Amino acid sequence: MDLSIISFTENGIRLSVKLSEKIEEKLQKTGNGNGRYPKAVRLFTKCADYGEKTGANGRTEQKVSVVPERIGVWAGEQMEQKNALLFIGACGIAVRAIAPHVTDKLHDSPVLVMDEKGQYVIPILSGHVGGANELALWIAGSTGAEPVITTATDVNGAFAVDLFAKKNGLSIVNPDGIAKVSSRVLAGQSLTVSVETGHCEKDGKLPEGIQMTAYPPAKRVDVVITSENREFDTALLLKPREYIIGMGCRRGKEAAKIEALICRTLEQEGISVMQAAALASIDVKRDEPGLLAWSRKEKLPFLTYTAEELQGVRGAFQGSDFVKEQVGIDNVCERAALKAAGPDGVLVYGKHAEDGITIAIARKEWKVDFEKA
Repeated sequence: MDLSIISFTENGIRLSVKLSEKIEEKLQKTGNGNGRYPKAVRLFTKCADYGEKTGANGRTEQKVSVVPERIGVWAGEQMEQKNALLFIGACGIAVRAIAPHVTDKLHDSPVLVMDEKGQYVIPILSGHVGGANELALWIAGSTGAEPVITTATDVNGAFAVDLFAKKNGLSIVNPDGIAKVSSRVLAGQSLTVSVETGHCEKDGKLPEGIQMTAYPPAKRVDVVITSENREFDTALLLKPREYIIGMGCRRGKEAAKIEALICRTLEQEGISVMQAAALASIDVKRDEPGLLAWSRKEKLPFLTYTAEELQGVRGAFQGSDFVKEQVGIDNVCERAALKAAGPDGVLVYGKHAEDGITIAIARKEWKVDFEKA
């Protein structure tokens, strides 16, 4: 994701420039945390008389884009692109701008607000699943601002099941169950959890109040974590994101055709998009619009590798001399899927080519660690 910062006054513009410089400096030193933090920072303003304002270092600042449309339209466009939003101004401005575009906690973009003196940074939407709380802490660490976190489980230092799911690469099948589970936690009640056999880190320390039960559970439990397609008597069902979709395509391939092939292939293989962990390809496709569009829509990381990295993937692959001539490797989709799946990954759907697009699917090993909570 990218971070889009919007300001409304001259002071806000100057602060946005300072913020972007500090954040970009931190990104250069630490990287983007494997997709946890922004890949890039973009600056916008609705300051009515903005022309060429003097930046923080006394130079003409030209990287701030003026937003000509209504702020709500801009916010909708940013959220559709799955960018994180930081408003420098009043919370009310942000709330009114994003209100028509809010969907649900599993799909909303992270939205934050900062006062124009840069004293406080406040996550106001998608704190856990979208990562707004974590992003607030990260920005605070970059700028010296004080993060203002209001999520009940965070404030009480309690187990947050949605954050646990995110950190362990689990999809939430029934989002309404989050509130039920969190209510029990905040009431000081224990949670019963059943994890598919063989998929729980043995050395992981359980948070206080978590009681593990046998799998499959013989009676109702609060949380079930499994890759199996079975019915359970549970408040919350979590499934691992265990599938990697490897793809290659001709330059400029239409996003609609790429999405159609992915959806058709997943349905054919009995895989839900909620079980997908990432989209993977070769690095020359890192800016391919159609691939980026699907990964953004589904809020999945788009992982790319060099030809040399893909060449090092072991296995028997459906090679193509034409592909090798174009990108330096004989097979992109199968190799990329297995590379992203890790050393224990297995190919579950071999290369299929259609209308200038290739697709393959690999499954990675998964385990849950309750220390990631």
